[in-house]
Amino acid sequence: MIALVELITRDLILKFLKFGLVGFSGVFVDFTTTFIFKEWFKVQRFLANAIGFTVAATSNYYLNRIWTFESHNPRVMVEFGQFFLISMIGLGINTLIIWILDRKFQFNFYVAKLVAIGVVTIWNFIANSYITFA
Repeated sequence: MIALVELITRDLILKFLKFGLVGFSGVFVDFTTTFIFKEWFKVQRFLANAIGFTVAATSNYYLNRIWTFESHNPRVMVEFGQFFLISMIGLGINTLIIWILDRKFQFNFYVAKLVAIGVVTIWNFIANSYITFA
């Protein structure tokens, strides 16, 4: 337990808070994009979810690169590729959670999506902290 406490530094907490704020903006982008594709364009809900998630992941990469992690890595496309791969794994987790909550437990689609975003936020922060922006 002490080792875990030692890993949680002031800098890590600040980064997580910044990551959370960026993520919150991503939730807005994600929900707005998902809603537009699902409700206006009548795209199937899971495809609309994937589109919303992808648009949000792209905007989140940019904001996390310049603000949260202050990356100066000149290999932007490699860094973005790592971020996007982690996001795609997150999308799989996100979709699975939504499917289980929506189909098996009859949750409202958007409530299920909110729960999934919370879980995937933790995955994304840990993976990006130790892989993309290490």
